[in-house]
Amino acid sequence: MNSKTERRIALISVHGDPAIEFGKEEAGGQNVYVRNVGEALARLGWQVDMYTRRVSAAQEEIVQHMPNCRTIRFSAGPLEFVPRDELFGYLPEFIEKFLKFQQENGLTYELVHTNYWLSSWVGMQLKKKIGCKQVHTYHSLGAVKYATIDQKDIPPIAANRLDVECQLLETAERVVATSPQEKAHMRQLVSTKGNIDIIPCGTDIQRFGSVGRDEARAALGIDSDAKLVLYVGRFDPRKGIETLVRALRESKFYGDEKLRVIIGGGSVPGQSDGIERDRIEAIVDELGLRSITTFAGRLSQEVLPTYYAAADICVVPSHYEPFGLVAIEAMASGTPVIASDVGGLQFTVVPEQTGLLAPPQDVPAFALSIDRILENPEWRAKLGAAAKVRVQKKFSWDGVAEQLSELYIDLMEQPVPVAPVPEKELAPA
Repeated sequence: MNSKTERRIALISVHGDPAIEFGKEEAGGQNVYVRNVGEALARLGWQVDMYTRRVSAAQEEIVQHMPNCRTIRFSAGPLEFVPRDELFGYLPEFIEKFLKFQQENGLTYELVHTNYWLSSWVGMQLKKKIGCKQVHTYHSLGAVKYATIDQKDIPPIAANRLDVECQLLETAERVVATSPQEKAHMRQLVSTKGNIDIIPCGTDIQRFGSVGRDEARAALGIDSDAKLVLYVGRFDPRKGIETLVRALRESKFYGDEKLRVIIGGGSVPGQSDGIERDRIEAIVDELGLRSITTFAGRLSQEVLPTYYAAADICVVPSHYEPFGLVAIEAMASGTPVIASDVGGLQFTVVPEQTGLLAPPQDVPAFALSIDRILENPEWRAKLGAAAKVRVQKKFSWDGVAEQLSELYIDLMEQPVPVAPVPEKELAPA
């Protein structure tokens, strides 16, 4: 590394704005990952620039999060929210803005860390234009996603996405898998070529776990003897909220006056998350669960630890998760997790030790798992204590950043290889 570029990194997250309020549409695990990785790298001495797409004139172009860590927003395409599956055609403009900003500000990046497949295409083009190296985190794989949804719901961009994800794995200097399960999926479904490191996601172990159960329930006005089941996440059919709701109807605790469920997640009427919330609310009404169900809306980072701590169980019923940040946030708070037996959740949740795993979309299995934990408070407490210890030992943002920092430095010290010519050039139409 030379003195001008030493300890400077560009994190590119086109659709996942690190500076956005968590819980809004298109704000989820990727946003949390990029923001927290960026801030943790800054604490290690890196100069961190996080690049994303601007979606409103009201948004600041540059947000300074802390010394040496900022989000930089570019206008690419219409200055409004655009669903991620419709963003590919605006990526050349994003690249143009990136190069202009870099030149005007005298910035040099030997390495870029891209996030999600859209950003991976940006990174591959930057490699050609400025000769940088590329690290990539998928956050989700098209091959897995499209296998879990109806064929009629597969978007037109799917073929491009699959091609880009394959090309990226075979050409990036390093791909970061967040779990052994995600690495296995890459090898089985994407390509046998490419270099993969396993570095997990993290959580703020100082914030999550800072509130006790009794204190949390008092703050939220929840009875100390309530049997509280919690969901946190986006309103999206793939998140499996319907599975949770139907499992509660089949639970032996259905009709128990002490049973409560909180569904936390932001939504905008008329947008995809608002439509899904309306659908879930209709199912809640249909099943006679309205009196025990609270739709808490977007849970800010300030109140989220309190909700986790107050719960007896946090349920993560996703059809697929490459990692599952909600699971480790709940575990860090001392709350056992019931999760789908898929992807990274198989890595974060240890069955019978920190929670339970159930087949995705298996309503009876989720109902049984909920019943097992709710009917045994002593076991619930034991699972929660073990969950907290596991997160403290294995999943912290500072620990994740340390591993990424070592990876970056190692790659920067290696010569730039001659990139192979791809069989076909993928470009927006």
